Amino acid sequence: MDWITRTVSMLLWYLRPLVKWFLRQTTRLCELQRVCYGEPAGAQRTLAVEQSLKLSRNKQISVILSNLDTQTNLSEQETKKFIEDSVNSIMKTKSIKPDLHRQFVSSMSACFKHMIGYRQIMHRVETLRCEAYDENKLDHEVQLLELWRLLQPNTDLDKRVTKQWQVIGFQGDDPKTDFRGMGMLGLQNLIYFAREYSSAAKHILSHSHHPKFGLFTALPSDTPSTSYSIIYISSVSAILSSIYLLFQLFYHLYIFCFSYLFIEFDKFWLEMEPRDIMEFNRIRDLFESNLRSQLEDSRTCFKLQLYIDTV
Repeated sequence: MDWITRTVSMLLWYLRPLVKWFLRQTTRLCELQRVCYGEPAGAQRTLAVEQSLKLSRNKQISVILSNLDTQTNLSEQETKKFIEDSVNSIMKTKSIKPDLHRQFVSSMSACFKHMIGYRQIMHRVETLRCEAYDENKLDHEVQLLELWRLLQPNTDLDKRVTKQWQVIGFQGDDPKTDFRGMGMLGLQNLIYFAREYSSAAKHILSHSHHPKFGLFTALPSDTPSTSYSIIYISSVSAILSSIYLLFQLFYHLYIFCFSYLFIEFDKFWLEMEPRDIMEFNRIRDLFESNLRSQLEDSRTCFKLQLYIDTV
């Protein structure tokens, strides 16, 4: 079957210019125009535009795409200029008259804004993931203490290193060791969720103590303690980051997706009624598989359900 797939792909590659030429002659529109006029605004249009740009054999468009991948730290003004220059270059290359195709200008500009925004978010996510937690950095320590205050507002920490951290799911007395996998990305994800969705965060924390399915109570007696913070740092953040870097969460806002997954994974865990924590990997993989299936459809729309059952 592989050779059939390769053969078909090769035929399509060679036939593509002929098909494009035929469609341009019959519609008087280039492929990018047909996409911008025919696809609905949003992720579906942007994905189609980027696919068209990637398949183009035009050298100027290849340069634009190459430059696009480097635009990760632009100011708002620099981003605006890059978009204008890119759209103008494409219009010149494709002989498109701006006065006659104003919709094309606005549609392409919106698509470039999405593409740049995605790359900027992806760059920021990867930078945070690679930034190790450092107890000698004041801002890191401040953020860690903020997480405690958000989840335990009525309880003071006795000291910096204490078993109290295990109340919110850290493995040991010093939570810094639990950020090895996701770095500052894991901590900032948790802080955002606990701050913006305080009630949901506290409900999910209480679920870890469920008498039958809780992540604390589901532990075999010889298994190290692991719960709320560790589960979501090592799993939810990792699932989201891996999918994001695979371009499957292309234009869904990252921090919203983390909050969504935080709630949905907790609900999925309880619905699966696990026998013990040893089922965690199986349930996590199933959850990720279901998520990937949903994301194959660019029309997927995530809705954050803030109602969480008290169990």
